[in-house]
Amino acid sequence: MLRSYFKIAWRNLSKQRMYSSIKIGGFALGIAACLLIALYIRHELSYDLQYPLADRIYRAVVDWHMPNSKNSYLPAPLAGALKRDYPEVEKTGRFLDGELFGAGSTQVRRSDKVENNFEEGVLFADQELLDILQIHFIYGDAAHALDKPNTIVITKRKADKYFPDENPVGRSLILNDNNGKPYEIGGVIADFPSNSHLQCDFMLTLKGVELWAGEQTHWLANNYQTYILLRPGADATKFQAKLSDIKNKYLMANARATGNAPLAEIFEKVTFSIQPLKDIHLRSEGINDGLRHGDIRLVWLFGAVACFILIIACINFINLSTARSAGRAKEVGLRKTIGSSRAGLIRQFLSESTLFSFLSFALGIGLAWLLLPYFNTLSGQSLQFPWTAWWLAPLLIVSALVVGLLAGLYPSLHLSSFQPIHALKGNIGRTSRRSNMRSVLVVFQFTVSIALIVGTFVIYRQVRYILDKKVGFDKEQVMLLQGANAVGSRTAAFKKALLQLPGVKNATVSEYLPVSGTKRNDNLFIEEEKRQENVPVSGQLWVADHDYVKTMSMHILAGRDFSVSMPTDSQAVIINQTMAKQLGLKDPIGKRITNTDRTWTVIGLVEDFHFESLRENIRPLCLVIGNSPSIISVKVHTADMRRFISSVTSVWDAFAPHQPIRYSFLDQRFTRMYTDVERTGRIFSSFAVLAIIVACLGLFGLSAFMAEQRTKEIGVRKVLGASVGNVIVLLSKEFIRLALIAIVIASPLAWYVMQRWLNNFAYHINVEWWVFILAGLIVTVITLLTVSFQSVKAALMNPVQSLRSE
Repeated sequence: MLRSYFKIAWRNLSKQRMYSSIKIGGFALGIAACLLIALYIRHELSYDLQYPLADRIYRAVVDWHMPNSKNSYLPAPLAGALKRDYPEVEKTGRFLDGELFGAGSTQVRRSDKVENNFEEGVLFADQELLDILQIHFIYGDAAHALDKPNTIVITKRKADKYFPDENPVGRSLILNDNNGKPYEIGGVIADFPSNSHLQCDFMLTLKGVELWAGEQTHWLANNYQTYILLRPGADATKFQAKLSDIKNKYLMANARATGNAPLAEIFEKVTFSIQPLKDIHLRSEGINDGLRHGDIRLVWLFGAVACFILIIACINFINLSTARSAGRAKEVGLRKTIGSSRAGLIRQFLSESTLFSFLSFALGIGLAWLLLPYFNTLSGQSLQFPWTAWWLAPLLIVSALVVGLLAGLYPSLHLSSFQPIHALKGNIGRTSRRSNMRSVLVVFQFTVSIALIVGTFVIYRQVRYILDKKVGFDKEQVMLLQGANAVGSRTAAFKKALLQLPGVKNATVSEYLPVSGTKRNDNLFIEEEKRQENVPVSGQLWVADHDYVKTMSMHILAGRDFSVSMPTDSQAVIINQTMAKQLGLKDPIGKRITNTDRTWTVIGLVEDFHFESLRENIRPLCLVIGNSPSIISVKVHTADMRRFISSVTSVWDAFAPHQPIRYSFLDQRFTRMYTDVERTGRIFSSFAVLAIIVACLGLFGLSAFMAEQRTKEIGVRKVLGASVGNVIVLLSKEFIRLALIAIVIASPLAWYVMQRWLNNFAYHINVEWWVFILAGLIVTVITLLTVSFQSVKAALMNPVQSLRSE
């Protein structure tokens, strides 16, 4: 019987090739989209599952209850206190990734070589962190790789780069040309997979490291990320509730010991929490940790988009199957007359939909495989099909079966409900032309398409707003020379040589730049006169030279810039508007502000400028004179950038002959801060186009069917004087009405979703009304073009041919 069902299904498929192609093609596109997004979601949800003890590993998080103050940077002694004071804790480990203290990037070479290589992915770590994560070691002793001072663990790819075809354990690397402090390689670990939140190539030991005298016992400096391994069976919720003891026992005790009442007030509000390791990648919204993250909301949004595209494809199948019910009516009538049951007919029609589904899945898998490189470019991933996974084939088979049954359920119930007497008399045709259910499904297709188009427009406009917004400094034609500390004590001479090059307007030496990925230094500031009264303000302390403000083309609103001729500027500070506002300084010039270490006199007020992503509000900032030599920024004015780069390279080679030049441009670094937003926009627009294509396939099939069903009516109208335009309006007006209904439904839904997305940015566009009108107009025009093809074809048909049987 089953064989007979599929045999009949194949015959029907072969007879109706155009409609079958539309059904299968639409299904295949929807399935391909689902498969690609499923690969993306699977990758995002797989983060950190490779660590054997992941279920018991947590990260400590602190919330200071100040603007942008929730983060995972904690005091050095916290790890020891947790292990000492809480029996639930089995182990604690730390890492330090701040560029302020030498992590992030460095110059690396073998101890027996001369030429340096620039390397990123450098951090300091405890031996205990390796124990907690249980990272796989290729060479070396995992239990003792970092338990001695001046030891280092490197990844397999770096071992192959510096020590090809040999075991490098016991060999030495020199960092930043510091020959007096070689690092002995204690082990080689496997490369971190792409689905690990922790990414590095060089792990330097924290054993024996002290950033300053007494730093390892200092509770008022927060520089370390602390990981906690709980004992088996420990209750994480109860453990977290007990972390308030840390505040009382250590932080408050320090504040009382120093007699600092404002600091005690800050500590009183502090809350500690723990975050599961598996949540770090997708659920770290609002936590400042210096890591690159995904967003669980984006994952589910893309999942919803994939489902909607598949639903649109299913709707095509349902609509075309029910629309052509008149063509199957006599078949149903005859089958019922000779004894077929309704259940048997349902099985017959479900077998057809299942056959369509399996063919569509086969084609969809092929399309997904072909489109995967393009999707990887869009998403910034390196996804692959898990062809060898045991679960893949069963999952695809079950999915094809389920989708086929769901898509075919309504058509099978609808077709099998025909009464034999009406079916054989041909009374089904009138009801098949007009169906409320079919109209509802078409409206759903239009609604999804309009919403995706609106989303594409909003994301594109937000990206343009970000890139075109005045950010308070001039990022154009600013060349960044990285690794400039390679010139050693000759930094001033090197800068002077650069200033003598044609086209150079200004140059400044500072590792603190108004783009992400450069040095940051968070401090607490307070006006000196009110240090025992006011609550300190959290802000950035940037070290630069005298030419920083000029080179970045920032605007001094009050006071003056730094001057080489003013020796007292070594004790001076320039603050931004936000710092002045939060400190309550209406006239800040001449006021003295202090942190825990130093006091400065305010000589200038600079206009607020964006130095982090536009997702965040501008934070308080202080600029002071000091030494920060690893990046030199050169403001250029030239039409021949290639020749200028060649000139800079010649100067570089004269000062650092053993170090290859590395440079980038400030505007490029700024743009890279928003690659994730641009990527989201590209993905959205791609799937919006795909959704429209799938919907148009269905519209094309429906319009062809309607033109076919109304052939005689069109012939009569033409005989009575109807024009081609009248016929086009007749066949198109129903679809236009449905498109207008979809605009009304889609607009508030799209507005709500996109407004929620825009709320992730402190600075964003408004969703204008015209975006919805434009999206609706695009869908309406596409609908007219799609339907008009069949309408014009029907209108141009000779009425004699359509009426000859009358």
